[in-house]
Amino acid sequence: MTTMSAEQAELVKSGFLAAVPFARTLGVEFIELDLDRAVMRLPDNDKHHNHVGGPHAGAMFTLAESASGAIVIGAFGDQLNRAVPLAVKAEIGYQKLAMGDVIADARLTRTRDEVIAELDAGQRPEFAVEIELRTEDGTVTGAMTVVWTLKPKK
Repeated sequence: MTTMSAEQAELVKSGFLAAVPFARTLGVEFIELDLDRAVMRLPDNDKHHNHVGGPHAGAMFTLAESASGAIVIGAFGDQLNRAVPLAVKAEIGYQKLAMGDVIADARLTRTRDEVIAELDAGQRPEFAVEIELRTEDGTVTGAMTVVWTLKPKK
């Protein structure tokens, strides 16, 4: 897969944070962004903690969904003139209490070329983004899958 230029990555990052106020509210940060991977961090903030002292499930969901959205915009941003990216469904599993900063590592499960070929054929492609949630020391605390579609504009 072709990599994203540094300039493209900065445009996606700034555009994403401008377009998603809730991600800004939580303070999510980009660590890495390419055409097939996005890595984001949710800094530890006691205002976002739950009753057991870790990040609230909703904050972790938002982090993971944000990473999935960033990879979708990064991979398919050049298609926005003809299709709207929409999350279709999401499933998250919380496996272990996360303490401290949380990292979301999102990866496309299909190639960009496959998805665009379906769009070119007049279809409404669906594709999954798989996200691993972990603490900064590498402890996996959860996993999420978000199914996205590119809905053709009429």
